[in-house]
Amino acid sequence: MKSPQEMARQIVENVSKVLVGKETAVELALVALGCEGHVLMDDIPGVGKTMLAKALAISLGLSFRRIQCTPDLLPSDITGLSVFEPQNARFTFRPGPIMTNIVLMDEINRATPRTQSAMLEAMEERQVTVDGETRQLDRPFMVIATQNPVEFEGTFPLPEAQLDRFLLRITLGYPTREEELRILARMEGEHPITQVQPVVEAEDILGFIQAKQRVFVEESLRNYLLELVDRTRNHPDLELGISPRGAIALFNAARVLALLRGREFVIPEDIKFLAPYVLAHRVVVSAAAAVKGRDGAGVIHEIIAGTTVPTEAAFHA
Repeated sequence: MKSPQEMARQIVENVSKVLVGKETAVELALVALGCEGHVLMDDIPGVGKTMLAKALAISLGLSFRRIQCTPDLLPSDITGLSVFEPQNARFTFRPGPIMTNIVLMDEINRATPRTQSAMLEAMEERQVTVDGETRQLDRPFMVIATQNPVEFEGTFPLPEAQLDRFLLRITLGYPTREEELRILARMEGEHPITQVQPVVEAEDILGFIQAKQRVFVEESLRNYLLELVDRTRNHPDLELGISPRGAIALFNAARVLALLRGREFVIPEDIKFLAPYVLAHRVVVSAAAAVKGRDGAGVIHEIIAGTTVPTEAAFHA
């Protein structure tokens, strides 16, 4: 069985055949996979969000489905429904696209709140309930949702309760000139997604998910993490701070990141690196602060910069 570090290296190299210069985004997606969490990609169209999800699923050898969200999308279009078969005089369940390993919810904020809420049970409980019958989802299961941050007409913003279900919120951003030249060169032939092949086995993925349990987090680092969380609850620019769910999410994400970087112990840099991705979408900025241009990410970076980092702990003990 491959080590988490070796698995991550091969997957990053594989996905890089399709996406140029997005190694950090791939690493973060693997953090979410190791935590059995979900990813919200908040970015403009055309920067590779769909290709990232598809290339990741192929690299992992997992099933993949894409759902294009629209205002007329119904909950049953996601979860599936029971259909009456006259010839057999009985109802048969037809599974929806949620019954897969990796599902891409494209433009999730275009779906109505009722349809968005259909995702909550699947994201939190790894199951769906249709006509009173509960069906377990396959493992691993991960939702990668996208939304366009600059287009608001005909959209339904995600409520805080649903944002809190996403382990990470990331952006891809524009490529550099050099990266874009490499993209154009690759597009001269067939699409590079056709070159992507699975590079890990199912046992590698399940072993990776379980491996975080052996990662050591020294007590001073636990207190450092909780100090970051506590400061969000008392910050003057925030109406809503981080919940215990958010603290647990950062704790688990740091353990998985340590594995991906070849360690079985967490160091302060793991927590500092992940905190903006894990915490920024879970806080609510006050109206007065928002008018001044403040946002969650800026506040989290400020809190990180102003919090003393532990220096005397034996992080690898």
